[in-house]
Amino acid sequence: MQLITAFVTGLVFGLGLIVSGMTDPSKIIGFLDLAGRWDPSLAFVMAGAIMVGFFAFRIAGRSSQTLVGTPMCLPDARRIDKRLVLGGLVFGAGWGLAGYCPGPAMASLLSGGSKPLIFFAAMLAGMAVFELLERRDESARRKPA
Repeated sequence: MQLITAFVTGLVFGLGLIVSGMTDPSKIIGFLDLAGRWDPSLAFVMAGAIMVGFFAFRIAGRSSQTLVGTPMCLPDARRIDKRLVLGGLVFGAGWGLAGYCPGPAMASLLSGGSKPLIFFAAMLAGMAVFELLERRDESARRKPA
């Protein structure tokens, strides 16, 4: 049941990205171009997502189980730290340069073309580098001084 729920959720998310035009990098770059021909459409998509998410998290916060019966695991981190800020800056730089973020890139993979594929491969490579660095740092912290 969890796999079906994950599939349907991903399908709805992907369709929403496609219908709203957010899989088109020029829409994203247009939104980020505040000094040029600014396109506010992404702001409306984000506002809609925030509104739905606000109510969904309010309801979920009162429950101990998900709709499919698994334990509810909501994030509890509230701290803004150096890693969060640095990660946001790197994410934003990549987003602005490519016009893709992970969700739209995955939704764009089926549209053909090399740009989403190259972005997706680079994203996976970045994630792999991060994991390698995390493991190296973790093993260095575990070694006795």
